[in-house]
Amino acid sequence: MLTTGVDSDQRRALVAALRDYVKREVGSPEQRQRISPDTEDTQVLRDVTRSLAELGWVGVALPEEYGGGGGGITDACLIMEELWYGRVPAAAVIVSMIVGKVIETFGTPEQKERVISGICRGEIASIAMSEPGAGSDVGSLTCRAVPTADGYVLNGQKTWTSAAHYADRILLVARTSVDGTKHQGLSMLEVPAGTAGMTIRPIATLGGSEVNDIYFTDAFVPRENLVGVQDQGWGQLMSGLNFERLVGAAGFLGLTRRIFDDTVEHITGRQQFGQPISKFQAIRHRVADLATEIECCRMLVYELAARADANPGTAYLREVSMAKLKTSEVLKTMAVEGMQMTGGMGYTKEFGMEAHLRHGIIATVYGGASEVQRDIIAKTFEL
Repeated sequence: MLTTGVDSDQRRALVAALRDYVKREVGSPEQRQRISPDTEDTQVLRDVTRSLAELGWVGVALPEEYGGGGGGITDACLIMEELWYGRVPAAAVIVSMIVGKVIETFGTPEQKERVISGICRGEIASIAMSEPGAGSDVGSLTCRAVPTADGYVLNGQKTWTSAAHYADRILLVARTSVDGTKHQGLSMLEVPAGTAGMTIRPIATLGGSEVNDIYFTDAFVPRENLVGVQDQGWGQLMSGLNFERLVGAAGFLGLTRRIFDDTVEHITGRQQFGQPISKFQAIRHRVADLATEIECCRMLVYELAARADANPGTAYLREVSMAKLKTSEVLKTMAVEGMQMTGGMGYTKEFGMEAHLRHGIIATVYGGASEVQRDIIAKTFEL
């Protein structure tokens, strides 16, 4: 297959190092079981994130002056693609990367030193946006952060917050003002783990307990924990879409590749009616179509990442929605087709396809549902 994105000796070395890490750390069934994305052992998840940070991968796109690699979106995409391909639990990596980029853009020098340097050392950051009544429509959030003379008092609930139960800090998006439209009056606040009045409860899901409810009851954070400008949080969120959705799309691409390769390995070895099932035209044509879709995803992700790196001030609103839409839909299709082509073996926990299916089918929902992405794309055509 093509290697779009690996366009220099440095990036080839990065990918080679990632693959070597995966082979060493996740190469056996026992290792995969221990650090599976399904694990609920938060210390294992923290250890994995720390090891990736020590190798320079979590901070690859963060400033060198704070311990990062000084790379771009393309480098972050390569890392997420390989981690997802290698079945390394990487939820904390992607949310930490996203928070780090927000702090790089809007944080004070003190916040950059504390948060970005911490992330590059392996500390974990989470971001809390969604609420029970504000998922796809994040602008409708009601969690309050009432300004006081010396800080903010927090009350309300957040949900679907990835890695919050083992994070060192949470980037909270809350309402600091009820004046104006729903997209006005939002602010970002850094909330340290263990803050009095904050309760975190993991949510059991089909894919494990990676997401959480967060409850705030008169929790307090000091004024210096405001990230960026008060009441301007919506614009700050929108400015990070290039990074968030592209790096997420690269992860989807990686898992799609993993499912494809596992499927091809199975169908070439599985004998039925006197020949490998890969020799049947119905199977061969499925594989050909899926391989083509994967290459389309790869080219879309890395062409757009290259554009975004070359034009850091440009918001590719239409294109990043296309990337998120395309990669997540192809991943879901690949997961279902992989299960179908591997048959009963794919249904067993031993083989691993059932885990791919569980993690793949949610891709079109989180991070901005496919319906929302289609609506965004349509609006860019003034429809």
